[in-house]
Amino acid sequence: MLKVALTGGIGSGKSLVGEYLEELGAVVIDSDELARSVIERGSPGYEEVLAVFGDEILSEGEIDRKKLAARVFSDEPARKQLEAIIHPRVRETAEKLTRNLGADAIVVNQIPLLFETDGAKRFDYVITVECAEGTRVERLKERGMKEYEISKRMQAQASDEQRASIADFVLKNEGSIDQLQREVQKMWESQLLPRIAKQ
Repeated sequence: MLKVALTGGIGSGKSLVGEYLEELGAVVIDSDELARSVIERGSPGYEEVLAVFGDEILSEGEIDRKKLAARVFSDEPARKQLEAIIHPRVRETAEKLTRNLGADAIVVNQIPLLFETDGAKRFDYVITVECAEGTRVERLKERGMKEYEISKRMQAQASDEQRASIADFVLKNEGSIDQLQREVQKMWESQLLPRIAKQ
C-alpha cells in the first residue's frame, strides 16, 4: 500500500486534486470530513469539545463550526486544545478505513495541517498544492468567507515554503481546471503508479 499525504493552504484547490485522484483510482480520505464526524452529536469528541468550549458554540444542539472557528482562530491556545481533541481521533479513524485495503492500494489522505502537526513522517509520499494567495482569497470570498476570516485562517497555517520543504511533489494550481486535471493525471502516471509497482 502506498500512503500519500495531500496538503495545501486553504483555497489552494487540494479538494479538487483529491477528487481527480479518486477518479484515477486512489482511495481518498478527507481529514476535514473526518474532523466533522469525530465531533458529531453523541460522540465522545462532541462531549469533550463541549466540556472545553461550552454551550455557546452550539446551534440547535449541534456544534456550529462557524462559531467554533471564530473562537479558535483568534486564540492559539484554544486552537491547540481543539486540535488535541480532534487530530488523534481523525488519525485513528483514517487507520481503520485503510486497514483492510489491498497491497496495491494508493491511499491519499487530504490533510490541511500536515506541516503544522509534523505528520509527513507517517507517509511514503507527500504532495502539496500551491496557488497564489490572491487567487486563494478570491476563491474563499466566493465561498462566502469574510476577508478577516480568511486572513486568520491563513495566518494559522504554514507557509507555501514550509509545506514545500516536506513535499516530494509540488503541484502548481495557477491555470484552468482542465490544466489542473492534466497535471494530476501526469503526476499519477509518473510519480504514484511507478511507486506502487515497485512495492
